[in-house]
Amino acid sequence: MFGQVVIGPPGSGKTTYCHGMSQFLPALGRDVAVVNLDPANDMLPYKCDLDISTLITLEDVMTSLKLGPNGGLIYCMEFLEKNMDWFQSELQKLREKKKYLLFDFPGQVELYTHHNCVRNILRQLQKWDYRLAAVHLVDSHYCSDPGKFISVLLTSLSTMLQMELPHVNVLSKCDLIEKFGKLQFNLDFYTEVLDLNYLLDNIQDEPHLKKYKKLNAALVELVQDYSLVSFVPCYVQDKESMYRVMKQVDKANGYLFGDVEERNMTSLMSCAVESEFEYEKIKDVREKYMDTDSQVISDVSDSEDMA
Repeated sequence: MFGQVVIGPPGSGKTTYCHGMSQFLPALGRDVAVVNLDPANDMLPYKCDLDISTLITLEDVMTSLKLGPNGGLIYCMEFLEKNMDWFQSELQKLREKKKYLLFDFPGQVELYTHHNCVRNILRQLQKWDYRLAAVHLVDSHYCSDPGKFISVLLTSLSTMLQMELPHVNVLSKCDLIEKFGKLQFNLDFYTEVLDLNYLLDNIQDEPHLKKYKKLNAALVELVQDYSLVSFVPCYVQDKESMYRVMKQVDKANGYLFGDVEERNMTSLMSCAVESEFEYEKIKDVREKYMDTDSQVISDVSDSEDMA
């Protein structure tokens, strides 16, 4: 059984992504089931095949145990970890139907950066022979602020190391980038995580951040030393954008090498999409949502040419 573990900060678009992917994949002939593991999500836009609310809800936990939303979410996920027999029996019903699974997880960052309950749940799923890939969504508006983007890089890196799954980082809501200010660099600078010293220079220009110069330099060096983080831009309502994400996920969890019958349809669409290079796709988004007259963009492009 193959599937996607959709994670990310609150408001990054996880539920919207699951809704969009649950509509997109069946169009390619792939039978999909969505598993909602967010006990706080009671307004689901998609058809939910398995819902954690039948086991536990955040509202009940907060009321009975007098916990806040963060503590309540952690309790709910720990409760799920203690009730894996229930989870296995419910998933078995979907397994018998040979469904491709989309796991919609809650948006509490701590669950993916340093708490162990989600990692333990995913490890157990892997023992049950579920082939999973983590899809980590990050709101693309963070690209407009160098400091926030470095924070996103650290969060993504920490999540990758903690989850220990094949991992695809996604810049969500790319259609809304222009609403949060013009980007200082080409979009591929952010998706490929190029020389972060350019971001560091922009941060150090801000007077109130000068005293953190050494700290910021160390953080940037940490991300670049690991050299693990890159992003795929995504706009849920764009089919080609969703297909690019799907291709990355299929490579990550090994779906491309499986024996599922709809591979023929996927191969046909792959031939059509791959005729245009990925760089050109990114360039189209860049031209639509960026101020290409920026001098900074020109400087970065010149440095890339020299490299």
